Amino acid sequence: MEIIIANSKHIIYAKAICSCIDESAKMRGTGIARRTPEYISKKMESGNAVIAIENNEFAGFCYIEVWGHGKYVAHSGLIVSPEHRGKGLAKQIKQSVFDLSKKKFPQAKIFGITTGKAVMRINFELGYQPVSFSELTDDPEFWRGCQTCKNYDVLTRTERSMCLCTGMLYDPNKGQKNKLN
Repeated sequence: MEIIIANSKHIIYAKAICSCIDESAKMRGTGIARRTPEYISKKMESGNAVIAIENNEFAGFCYIEVWGHGKYVAHSGLIVSPEHRGKGLAKQIKQSVFDLSKKKFPQAKIFGITTGKAVMRINFELGYQPVSFSELTDDPEFWRGCQTCKNYDVLTRTERSMCLCTGMLYDPNKGQKNKLN
């Protein structure tokens, strides 16, 4: 298994990644912000994604989004293919994308929103803390990305104060401890 920073040669996996994300959300019955293969490809080309490859097949993936002129970065699209689940790969990918974020954006607050218990646990182990949505980026483009989620109506009805997702934040200026290392 190879976990590396994705680049243009990994674009061949973009459709499989998108399909895997969609199927996983359907299986769990949760909402998800849908992304196109073109969007995923751009993340790969910019070096803002981590991919796990085994035997020339996609095994897992996660990408970075930059918000608020670099003050915030979000980790999105964390997915592990069904045959690789339950082996700790999500944790390894999350650690890799976390390290990449800190290297590329050392002063940025790192955040994510999720309904997944496993992702919340990994985020907590990385040093994230649960926060209200008001502590996350106010960049309207980020919140527009939620429009493809089936729970978007909850977010809009509450004027972006709450949703089914939990907001989690890592602030590099607060000296939070990474429990994965």
